[in-house]
Amino acid sequence: MRSITMEKDYTKWYAMNDRDLMKVIGNFIRDSRLDLEMTQSQLSKYAGINRSTLSQVENGVGGTLFTFIRLLRALEKLPLFEHFLSKQPESPDHESVRQRARQETEDDNL
Repeated sequence: MRSITMEKDYTKWYAMNDRDLMKVIGNFIRDSRLDLEMTQSQLSKYAGINRSTLSQVENGVGGTLFTFIRLLRALEKLPLFEHFLSKQPESPDHESVRQRARQETEDDNL
């Protein structure tokens, strides 16, 4: 059971609109860049993106997932993706389902 505090933390994220979330991401990128004492030109060069694109991301008005990944890589923040990994090991049943699906696909292609 989640604590009330945890539920409140999640509630604020769900209450935010997409523009506000983009601003949060932009602020994170900007703060991370400044923590490393990097200029926008330096970070954009390391990330392989235009400086204007970085400016848009930092201002919460643009960017793609691809750009975000490149920025996280340049800022050495890729461990943030640990949250995307599955926490549960695959069960033997899950593997057998995959094998059956592969076999059915192979049979259909014959």
